[in-house]
Amino acid sequence: VYTKLSKSIAPEIYGMDDVKRSLLLLLVGGSSMQMGDGLKIRGDINIALIGDPGVAKSQLLKQVSRLTPRGVYTTGKGSSGVGLTAAVVRDPISNEINLEGGALVLADLGVCCIDEFDKMEESDRTAIHEVMEQQSVSIAKAGITTTLNARTSILAAANPISVSYTHLRAHETGRNLVCRLLLEKKK
Repeated sequence: VYTKLSKSIAPEIYGMDDVKRSLLLLLVGGSSMQMGDGLKIRGDINIALIGDPGVAKSQLLKQVSRLTPRGVYTTGKGSSGVGLTAAVVRDPISNEINLEGGALVLADLGVCCIDEFDKMEESDRTAIHEVMEQQSVSIAKAGITTTLNARTSILAAANPISVSYTHLRAHETGRNLVCRLLLEKKK
C-alpha cells in the first residue's frame, strides 16, 4: 500500500521514489502528543527539496498542494514575510483595519509549499521560524495584537548554491539557508 500510494504522487514524473515516499509521509503527517508535564510534541513534518534546476521540484510541490485540502502553493521570489504570515490592511470602503492571513495561516492543518526558497530574502525566511517552532503567527500591528494558528507542514524547494548538486557535497549545499530551515522534523 505504501509503495502504491507513493507512486501515485505525480505519476508522470519518472523515478524519485524516495522523494515521493517522503512527500507521502508529509501528507499523512505524524501524530501529535501531549505529555504529562504539558509538553506538546508536534506531528507535522517539514521537508526541503534541494536539487538541480529542471528535476521537477516545482511540479512535485504543485502536486502536493493539489492533493491536500488545505494546500497553498507560493514562490519565494514573489513572497514576503508579510505575505507568508499576515498583513494588516485598511478596508477602502469602511476604512476599518482588517487582518489578512498569509500563505502559512491559510494552510493551517494543511501543507504550505514554497518554491524557489533559495531566492527569498533572509528576513523573509526568518518569518517561517515561529510557524515551524510554535505553529502560530504572532501579530502586533496597527493596534491589533493577536496570535493566529499556523499548524502547517512546510514543503520547500531550492536550488543548490553550486551549479550542480552532488551527493558527496550534499552537506555543503544551500544558499546561506539557516540549518533549522533546511530539513526539520517538528518534535
